[in-house]
Amino acid sequence: METDVIIIGGGAAGAMAGIFCAMRGRKTVIFEPNGKIGKKLMITGKGRCNVTNNCSNDELFRNIPRNPRFLYSAFSQFSSQDTMNLFEEWGVPLKTERGNRVFPASDKAGDIVSALEKNLRKNKVKIIKEKVTGIITENGVCKGVEAGGKKYYSQSVLLASGGKSYPGTGSDGSGYALACNAGHTVTELKPSLVPLVCNEKYCADMMGLSLKNVTLSLYDRDKRIYKELGEMLFTHFGVSGPLVLSASSHIDCMEKDRYKIFIDLKPGLSPQQLDARILRDFSENINRIFGNSLSKLLPAKLVPAAVRLSGIPGERKVNQITREERLSFVNLLKAFPLTVRDFRPIEEAIVTSGGINIKEINPKTMESKLVKGLYFAGEIIDTDGYTGGFNLQIAFSTAYCAALNL
Repeated sequence: METDVIIIGGGAAGAMAGIFCAMRGRKTVIFEPNGKIGKKLMITGKGRCNVTNNCSNDELFRNIPRNPRFLYSAFSQFSSQDTMNLFEEWGVPLKTERGNRVFPASDKAGDIVSALEKNLRKNKVKIIKEKVTGIITENGVCKGVEAGGKKYYSQSVLLASGGKSYPGTGSDGSGYALACNAGHTVTELKPSLVPLVCNEKYCADMMGLSLKNVTLSLYDRDKRIYKELGEMLFTHFGVSGPLVLSASSHIDCMEKDRYKIFIDLKPGLSPQQLDARILRDFSENINRIFGNSLSKLLPAKLVPAAVRLSGIPGERKVNQITREERLSFVNLLKAFPLTVRDFRPIEEAIVTSGGINIKEINPKTMESKLVKGLYFAGEIIDTDGYTGGFNLQIAFSTAYCAALNL
């Protein structure tokens, strides 16, 4: 079989690129082992699909911790506003929520996938349910792919097979081997936007406790490398939630006791204001024991750990607590400590950090600098963003950029 364009992978980047290629009159084929596009899209945003972030390009760059400059041209060609306009033109009403996160108004990821499927059909993009096992090259030029024991020839090939996270959706890391066999190098792969395992046993004691409007700071030894206000969650292994997922993308090399988290449980209060608040609570419960005096200040699941870490005996009456002990307790609530031991497995990560070396890709066209006619889009490239719709925008922007040049 011979065609104009072959796309490897039917995820967000592959499907979008397929539509744009076909709209340009290019005969396009997508190879997707699932036989159905957008399987990972269906589970993003807890099944709601955080499709992009309603922000300026400058804000987009600020939310891409890894290789943001590489994406300058792609975002200039296809912005988050372009993504929003496109899906609304396709009949998917959108809404913007806290943090400028954009979702389908229906809260159904299926509406995004259905819009992609409809436009693939409309533009006669063929989907072949086969796993690509090799990229055909001759004299430094890409000629097609091998799949299912057959050879398929094309003028251009787009590799958009995703990373290694959520392998059950088809994002199993096989695209890295295809790229390496074609002569490319892959940077170190690690999970990003992933929950973190902590040393402290009190995390398990607080399992299921969700904290809102807290500030999380991540330290690499003595240097703060991340700080943000938002939500987080305690789990049986450590911590998760939006703040933790974003913090994880700043961890370069996991080492024992290297990374620490401090949670400001009361970011709206200065230490002096918090001390005054605690004094007021104590004065209202003057004959209560310390362990039973914190119900208005802290969630019930957090109280035992806070009492234990304070060093103040839980059975001591509040009128017997010294000023020094109280101020030390204030400091604890402003910097509740956790020690990061490890990432959760890459299979649980929202995205894979690392990928095809950006030095080997033309950022204006997404074409390989090593193999003419070979292009890249989406998560397989060594760039990733925070949680909040930024990674899907990378997928759509790089797909558009590649499709214009395929």
